[in-house]
Parts: sequence; C-alpha cells; structure tokens
Amino acid sequence: MKIQQQVIKDAKLFINGEYKDSISGETFDTVDPATNQKLASVAKANEQDTKQAIEVAQKTFESGIWSELPVAERSKILCRMSDLVMERVDELALVETLDVGKPIKESRGFDIPRAASNLRFFAEMANYINHEHYDQSRFMSYSKYAPAGVTSLIIPWNLPFMQMTWKASAALAAGNTVVVKPASYTPLSAVMLGEIANEAGLPPGVLNILTGPGGTVGTTMTTHPHVRRISFVGESTTGKTVMQNAASQLIPVSLELGGKSANIVFEDADIEEAVAGSIEAIFRNQGEICLAGSRLLVQESIYDLFLDEFVNAVKKIKVGDPLNEETDMGALVSKSHLETVEKYVQIGLEEGAKLAIGGKRIVGLEEGNFFEPTVLYDVDNKMRVAQEEIFGPVLTVIPFKTEEDAIRIANDSIYGLAGVVWTNDLRRAHRVAAKVNAGLLWINCWYYRDLRTPFGGSKASGIGREGGRHSFEFYTEAKTITMKL
Repeated sequence: MKIQQQVIKDAKLFINGEYKDSISGETFDTVDPATNQKLASVAKANEQDTKQAIEVAQKTFESGIWSELPVAERSKILCRMSDLVMERVDELALVETLDVGKPIKESRGFDIPRAASNLRFFAEMANYINHEHYDQSRFMSYSKYAPAGVTSLIIPWNLPFMQMTWKASAALAAGNTVVVKPASYTPLSAVMLGEIANEAGLPPGVLNILTGPGGTVGTTMTTHPHVRRISFVGESTTGKTVMQNAASQLIPVSLELGGKSANIVFEDADIEEAVAGSIEAIFRNQGEICLAGSRLLVQESIYDLFLDEFVNAVKKIKVGDPLNEETDMGALVSKSHLETVEKYVQIGLEEGAKLAIGGKRIVGLEEGNFFEPTVLYDVDNKMRVAQEEIFGPVLTVIPFKTEEDAIRIANDSIYGLAGVVWTNDLRRAHRVAAKVNAGLLWINCWYYRDLRTPFGGSKASGIGREGGRHSFEFYTEAKTITMKL
C-alpha cells in the first residue's frame, strides 16, 4: 500500500513573516532522489537577500517584541507550533520523504514527531532555566541569561525538519531571532515551518528561512556583524570554513560535524540484540546519519558467527520506493552522492577488504539513487573505508582480540562523535564507555536520546554541546549583576 503523492509547492524565501521570491528572481530545482525527477522550484537567495533577512532579524530583536516577551508567552507560541506540526504530520512526512528519499515510516514515525518534541521540550524547559544568586558580606550578586541576538542556523540535508527544529527551538525559546539556511538538496520541509510559525502567532521577523547556495548565503550568515551565534551541522571540512568565517567577527559557534563511530561487540553480548541494533545503526536513513555505527568491531572469538548472522539479517532489508510502507531503506540523496558511495566500495576492495554482501546499485531501480546495503569485512582500521566518513549504507567490519584492542581501534580515528558497546558485563560496559573518545556512547542500544543531555562530539566531530541547559548556555549571554547592600 502506497501513500498518494500530493502536489508539492514551489518554495520561496520566508522573511519577516512573508514568503517572497529572491531579489534576483533566480530559482533552482529540488528533485526526488527515488526518481531524479523535479519536485519543485526553489527561490535562490543571494548575498543581498541574506543581508536583508539578517537586518530584519536584527531590527526584530532590538524591538523587544520577542526578546523581551515573558518566557511563559514565548513558550505558549512554541508549544502551539509543536501542536501544529503534529496536526500536519502526514503532510510534513510526505514532503520529507519525497525530498530526502528516506522511508515514509521513518519520516512519519520518528522525524516529524521528534521535531514536534523539540519545539515543546525547549519551550517548556525555558521556564525552568535557573538564575543564580549569591550573597557575600555586604554584596549580593545575581546572574541573568539574556538572549544573544541574531542566530544563524545552517542545517544538513539528511534530517532537515528534525535538525531545523532541534536548533531553532532552543534559539527561539531563549529569546533570539533566527535566520535558517536548509541544505539546497532538501529545502521543502524546512520552508514549511514558516507557515506553522505564522499560524501559531510567532511575530514576523523572529524566524527567517533562506534557500540558496552555501557559498553565498552561508558565507554571509557566518560573517555578518549583526550575527551573534552560529550553529552548524554538516561535514567537518565545511565546519572549519564556518569557524574561520566566524572568527572575523568573533561570533561564538557550535559545530556538529562528521563521525566514524565504533560499534563494539564483545563475545558475551546478546548476539540477536546486537545484530538487530547494529543493522539499525548503519542502515537507518540509508546510512546518511552522522551517528551511524559505520565501524563494526567484533571480538575474534565470535567474529565468524556474528558476521554470518549479520549478513543473513541484511538480506531481509527491503530497499525500494520510499513511499511504500514496507520499505526499510530508500534512496540516497543525490546522483553525486550515490557515485561517491559506489567509489568508496571500490576503494575498500582495492585496499584488501572483502565483500560479504551488497556493493552495487539496485537492479530495477536505476532511475533513482538506490544502493544495496553493503558489508565489507576483514577490514584493517588503517584503510580509508575505516577512516573516512562514507555517509552511506556501507559497513566496515573489523576484528579485535581484547578489550584494550577494541578501545585502541575505536580511538584510532580523527572523529569522536559516538560509539556503541554490546556486552552483558556491566563493569566492562562502563570501562569501555569511559575510555572511548566520543561525545555519545550507547550500551546495548543505539540512537536513543534524552533531550536534557548534552549532544556533540570531540576532535573532527565538532565543538560545543547542545541539548537541555547546554543549548540555553550557548544561545544566551550570561550577565552578572552585583549590588552593594
């Protein structure tokens, strides 16, 4: 059973509460990765459009219509936006699936509901951010956490609506005005948040959404003197450019970048549970997730058994039409990305890795960007396929002997985003989790998130943490006021 496609709207810029064409009138196309057919025309913002949006955000911030609105009132509006997202969950999920290529059951079952949760969580938490107060002798000091100002948010293409709300919800709840640039590959769901904001009563100019190339829009968003915070999610090399741009204006940055996470399976693990979790960790969203457990480290004593069980499970993955309710894995986001993934498999084989399953485009689905779930085994951690982020459905399987061996391999990476440990030994679980150099570790599970906890990575995986109070610390300016008694 398939969901019927609805008419997809052309996308315009959302500035000062209104949808408008770009100043130049230029547009670009977004395509359906499952067919490579055009979905919609999208307004192509340039430097002038971007400056206009930032100026609007600055004037709105200075007006106090949002930044000085009582927190409880801001919270009500953001909670209303959360409700509206869920009222439109089917529509938003459909647009997300058509634009990204991901299975509809993921869009509707997780991505859009999580976006609604983002809005409600930060809206409600804003009411409980504690101000500090200290008495000392004849003086009393207290702190205030004031909104920072205009915030630039640059969002990736793999989870566009969810990632957009993850950033915007906290920034808005803190009282900032926001300018967002969704990825050019996947702009359609992001621009729809403007409609939701208007219906919920968000004042014009508080949220602005720009579609266009990173080289112009993104550069202006990360160098403009009115911008006081930048949060970027994307590839590590681009993250370095964002940081360099921000340095010109001393703008604080939060960077969520790439990953090559180690998924470690010890001999005492529950094999069935570890196989199921490891399948999810690499093939969910076609492997286009920075948190993917793309390096599977398996203890030698169970290596052959685990690999056999894993390959048998991979054979059951249904790849196909993202709108089919039974599809487990959809299409990669673009032709160029499909070619990149394909090249990495070839590189791995040339390096000496062995192919257990997959490695090719899907026969019969050549019109789209479909690639088989792929397992490369007997991989050496020094190989490029074990060191470089492929960002696709390609797993590298690496054997290890001892606990110390596993930790060494896991940490032998430029990245430090996430990791997974599968074991029934409680002491070992906590030892390994403590020693693996990553910002997030899961034990006997993957991808579960409590929004109160810090999210982020180390090394080439990023700078800073967001989530819970950490988001509010980033999107605000702390001010200490001391009074003589």
